[in-house]
Amino acid sequence: MAVYLMKSYPVSTTRACKVIDLPKSMFYYQSSKDDQPVIDKLNELVSMRVNHKAGQDKLYERIRSEGIPWNYKRVRRVYLAMGLKHRQRTKRRLPKREKQPLTVPIGRNMSWSMDFSFPSHGVVRMLERAIREYGIPMKIRVDNGPEFTCSVFVNWCAQRDILIQYIQPGRPMQNAYIERFNRTFRQDVLDAYIFEDLYQFREITEEWLEDYNHHRPHESLNNLPPLKYQST
Repeated sequence: MAVYLMKSYPVSTTRACKVIDLPKSMFYYQSSKDDQPVIDKLNELVSMRVNHKAGQDKLYERIRSEGIPWNYKRVRRVYLAMGLKHRQRTKRRLPKREKQPLTVPIGRNMSWSMDFSFPSHGVVRMLERAIREYGIPMKIRVDNGPEFTCSVFVNWCAQRDILIQYIQPGRPMQNAYIERFNRTFRQDVLDAYIFEDLYQFREITEEWLEDYNHHRPHESLNNLPPLKYQST
C-alpha cells in the first residue's frame, strides 16, 4: 500500500507510511518475505491482548510454547521493526451513564455540584473541609474525570453514604451549575487580573467569594445571594 501511494502521488516514504499507520522501519522489512509469518503471528498475539502491553519476552515464550522454532533474535528484530516496543494506548472505558435531570435542590445539602482538576486525594481533603462547615451532602454531581472515577473518591463517598451522580460523557450542560460558576469565576477573577503571586490570587478570590455568597443577586435564586436564599 505504501509503495502504491508513493507511485501514485508525490509523497515521501515517511508520509506514505504515516497515512496507512505503518512504522517506517517495518516498510523496509517487507521485502523479506520470510519474515511475514513472524509478522502475522506477532500481530495475532498482540491483537488478543490489546488492554495491556505485550512484552517481547512474553510474546516469544508464547511463540515457543506453540512449538514454532523461530530463534529469539529473529523475533526481536521483527518485534522492533513493527514498533511494538512502544506501549499502545487504549481508550478508557466508562460504564454507561444515564441522563440525570438537572433540578433545583429544595433543601440544604440535597445535592452538591463539583469540578476539580487535581488528584483525588486533594478532592477528598477539600470535601472533608466543606463537610465540617456545611454538613454531608446526599449526593454529588460530577463529570467522569479520573479524580472522580478512581477508587479513592468512590470509596470515600461509599463510606459516607453519598450518592455519586455522574453526568454523561461530553455533556457538561448536565452539570450546568458548576459550569456556570466556573465561567463566572474565570471572567471575574482569572481573566480580569494579572497576579503577582499566589497570596494576591488568594486575597482577590476571598473578596470575590464574599461578594458572590453574601451580596451578589442570582437570577436562579429569586435574585437573592446564596446565603440569604439559604436562610429563607
